[in-house]
Amino acid sequence: MDSEALVRPGVGRVESVQALLDAWVGAGWLRALDRSLACFLLDEVDGELPPLTMLAVALVSHQVGRGHVCLDLSGLVAGRADDVLALPPEAAGVSDGVPAPSSVLAGVSEADWQAALTAVPSVIGTGEGRTPLVLAANRLYLRRYWQYEQTIAAGIRSRLTPVEDLADPEGAAARALAATLGTLFHTPTDSLDWQRLACGLAARTLFSIITGGPGTGKTTTVLRLLAALQSVEQATTGAPGLRIRLAAPTGKAAARLGDSIVGKRDELREVGLPGGDALVDSLPDRVTTLHRLLGSRPGTRQFRHNRDHPLPLDVLVIDEASMVDVEMMACVFDALPPSARIILLGDKDQLASVDAGAVLGDLCRRADGAHYRADTAHWLAAVTGQAPGDEWLDQQGTELDQAVAMLRVSHRFGADSGIGALSQAVNGAGLDRGTAAPFRDGRWPDIAWHPVNASSIGATLSRHVLDGSPSLFGRPDTPSDAAGGYRSYLMRMAERPSAGDRETLDAWAANVLSDFDRFQVLCALRGGRFGVEGLNETIAGALQRAGLIERTHGWYAGRPVLVTRNDYNLGLMNGDIGVTLPVPWGRPDSPGDVLRVAFPSGDSPTGVRWVSPSRLQSVETVYAMTVHKSQGSEFHHTCLVVPDRRNPVLTRELLYTGITRASRWFSLMVPDERVLLEATGERVMRTSGLPSLVHD
Repeated sequence: MDSEALVRPGVGRVESVQALLDAWVGAGWLRALDRSLACFLLDEVDGELPPLTMLAVALVSHQVGRGHVCLDLSGLVAGRADDVLALPPEAAGVSDGVPAPSSVLAGVSEADWQAALTAVPSVIGTGEGRTPLVLAANRLYLRRYWQYEQTIAAGIRSRLTPVEDLADPEGAAARALAATLGTLFHTPTDSLDWQRLACGLAARTLFSIITGGPGTGKTTTVLRLLAALQSVEQATTGAPGLRIRLAAPTGKAAARLGDSIVGKRDELREVGLPGGDALVDSLPDRVTTLHRLLGSRPGTRQFRHNRDHPLPLDVLVIDEASMVDVEMMACVFDALPPSARIILLGDKDQLASVDAGAVLGDLCRRADGAHYRADTAHWLAAVTGQAPGDEWLDQQGTELDQAVAMLRVSHRFGADSGIGALSQAVNGAGLDRGTAAPFRDGRWPDIAWHPVNASSIGATLSRHVLDGSPSLFGRPDTPSDAAGGYRSYLMRMAERPSAGDRETLDAWAANVLSDFDRFQVLCALRGGRFGVEGLNETIAGALQRAGLIERTHGWYAGRPVLVTRNDYNLGLMNGDIGVTLPVPWGRPDSPGDVLRVAFPSGDSPTGVRWVSPSRLQSVETVYAMTVHKSQGSEFHHTCLVVPDRRNPVLTRELLYTGITRASRWFSLMVPDERVLLEATGERVMRTSGLPSLVHD
């Protein structure tokens, strides 16, 4: 397309696009990085870049910064450019004299975009090559994100064919699997046993997903699946067994899975598997972070394990897979041996990863309806004894559909659980004033609804965080099941044992960390009175006035901290949480207590890792944390603070994720009910080409 073909302001000349990008950056609509990338490519081709192409480069960079994998061009020509790009952003607002994308792009057709984006083949390609950007199926990518999707899709497609030894339900391996599942799931049920079905389905292919909400038994299911796979391997090949690794995106998620696995391994010993205790002992009980599994290399985006140096394993299980961004998932598939099995666990309805992509959500878009084909249903009936009903069958189901199992029965939230009812309402049709009334009016004993405003939030929260306001809940509690607050972990910290040996102090620190996990304040935003910054200041002040901490700033005993950036040297990842504790490890020339930060660690034999505060460069106080950062965590009592005004981050997924972090008690602070109700109708939709790559 002739770069002068469009003469409207903003897209007719390169100089106009530069001025437009400057205005958008100045107004806080774009990042300086987005503009710099467009200008860099302009210089690389000596100014021979069509204006629309230059604008598209800035916009695709902007979309990646918002969590999208690519720029969907169709959204820019349907009158929805402002919504697709979220410009102007609500936080920045409308600026006088700064045109919105819809006005700049009015009249620009899809043909105009296609002409502009194919005019400079050295900059934008259509597939393999070295161009900085890739145009594929009306989606514009930065090349490395296009490559991430290709790597993931290729890794999945190569593993969707049923395993040869198990394909025939009458074969020896399938019969061995059926017998083992019969032992593992020996109690008959009147309805479809989704856990048993999921085990069979996941065993059938080298790639599988087990998804489901909180308490649906994902961990129980995958441990039984691993036991079944190990039993079949030993029975049919005589080999020592499969090399199995368990991983999670963060240290805290890894520690939680490790704790759960240890308890459930003991349950397996009572089942009476053919291999007995030896088979159970062959199952892993240690969980590592993905970064540690892959072998992070400080100062680079590269890992020690890749296609040239694959991981030494036969089976990889990734828990909390909703937190894994497209780049990390691509690195995982790149490092997998071709014959390795990979199993993803996670809740498809939770928030997507902080970084670009929504891999689990993309892969589970059709999970609600199952879409199993007749051959899959026949195999499941023969091997697992579970026959999916007609409502779960679809002869047009894709290969990926046959590898996705959704657990649909919650064992954590029963019929008497307000937390379960509220999460289902938010994740279903959403809330209005009528459906919100039972939760607001105290009809559910495990939910406390606090109406607050800007002037009362400080006093209300200050009282609430000490002991969790047990009187506001309609269910009596006991000391071991109290609604609780931050007083609990701080009192535990004050009970430091007199013995100064490492083992004793590790046990004490583990108890402090466990008590800290009993209560957590969550919020949607970072700034403002209702965000992380304001809430942390309010809470710290309340704890100091109660005599539970000595100070509110700097390093002090009792300060909980959140790691905000991966630190490969320390083995700490973004999202890890630790508590600052006084320990008697002073130097010989300066005896006495020193401060050390204890972090939960699935890689440590004691479950605790100690780090000097001076080595922690990227941490923040975490009495309050964003819902995004809480993923992979579970708290006895969660308090969710809703902001007093609309914000793009306040969505159904955020509310659902925040609510389901609570296992026993949930409190909600609501300054404006309309904001809460409207948020339940807002969905996160990240642009990606992955669904079409794996479903077609």
